[in-house]
Amino acid sequence: MKRFIGTRGFYRHLMTVAIPIMIQTGITNFVSMLDNIMVGQVGTNQMSGVAIVNQLIFVFSLCIFGGISGAGIFTAQFYGQGNTEGVQYTFRFKLLIVTVLTATTIGIFLVFGPQLIQVYLHQGSSTTNAAATLIYAKQYLTIMYFDMIPFALAQAYAGTLRECGETITPMKAGIAAVLVNLCLNYILIYGKLGAPALGVRGAAIATVISRFVELGIIVFWTHHHTQKASFIIDVYRNFYIPSELMKRITIKGFPLLLNETLWASGQAYLLQNYSIRGLDVVAALNISGTISQVFNVVFIALGSAIAIILGQELGAAKMDTIKQKSAQLIFFSVIACILSGALLLLIAPFFPRIYNTTASIQHLATLFIVISAFCMPMYSFENATYFTLRSGGKTGITFLFDSGFVWCAIIPVVFALTHFTSLSIISIYIICQLTDIIKCTIGYLLVKKGVWINDLTVF
Repeated sequence: MKRFIGTRGFYRHLMTVAIPIMIQTGITNFVSMLDNIMVGQVGTNQMSGVAIVNQLIFVFSLCIFGGISGAGIFTAQFYGQGNTEGVQYTFRFKLLIVTVLTATTIGIFLVFGPQLIQVYLHQGSSTTNAAATLIYAKQYLTIMYFDMIPFALAQAYAGTLRECGETITPMKAGIAAVLVNLCLNYILIYGKLGAPALGVRGAAIATVISRFVELGIIVFWTHHHTQKASFIIDVYRNFYIPSELMKRITIKGFPLLLNETLWASGQAYLLQNYSIRGLDVVAALNISGTISQVFNVVFIALGSAIAIILGQELGAAKMDTIKQKSAQLIFFSVIACILSGALLLLIAPFFPRIYNTTASIQHLATLFIVISAFCMPMYSFENATYFTLRSGGKTGITFLFDSGFVWCAIIPVVFALTHFTSLSIISIYIICQLTDIIKCTIGYLLVKKGVWINDLTVF
């Protein structure tokens, strides 16, 4: 047991990296929860419409994360070496990839957006509810196109800052953005302070404005603190990236981009399968997912911290202690999420009652939350092993570990159960979550073997 316990300095370093990420992500998710509740007060159809669109935008968001993650692995290791020029190259690559991904996604949504929304509207819901949900979803999506550009650029900047040890500024920008979003939600959704009551359109407008606020703060700070963000000096003078490095980032990064895209698409497809049982299920999953995401920030932030810390250690060639440090990081993440899951379990019976929806939806949402709470330590373990593998650039393995598992294991199970059995949606949901035990086992074996220990900066 002692080998899983780190020193005081170890935990100080971990918290220095993880807490700002946790605060930023936590506040963002908390305000998203309040946003969701505010829309939910308007009506179930509005809430379901926004939930469907957000599931589609979630795919885009993870595409962006996947697109910059490959370069981010190199950024952390270059920073560990003190190689500012290398960090510049990776930042340029991030700007290039987010531009391409954003333009492509907007084009897809413009052409196929309504059709993608309708995939979630089934006969299990009344015609009236389905038609109304479609209208609200279209209203929301039309405005959310303008959210994608500032989001993508902010991630390129914020990701580079975090990988270079500057986690406070993205946190502050995130806090400012969510406060703006919350205030504007109140004004624009309900029509306060003389503004018209715009409903779902008001929620979308508030989100777009807050994204531009976040981007503005991050960009301003980065360009005015060149001592801490030295990579930004003359970074726009040209867009030169050494061909060999670009090739290596692409080779390592493409599996991550593909992984995040397929994983997010898999989650969207899972929701579509669940939606066969009606819009009540969509609404309940939206409610449970909203509160679960607030608590998931613990293992999400710790996963990001693991990738950053281990990436810097690999760049500094500290190979003799890195296996032990990895074990300590994973162990801490699981323990933290046992506590987080216990707290979520206590909240489960009360949270769904906040929403202006039916008792059956509230009950169903409560059961989903309880299941998520019990599974949280398992989510934490598989997330920590995933980021450990990713820190050493084993992106092909992480692709198979993450997306490969979703599409080859979870989706076939859920598809078969929703289409060909009469099992309750709760039973199907539990079976879906428990399949992750297999993933945890694979992650444990791969991390223990040390396949991820690799210095990527030598080329």
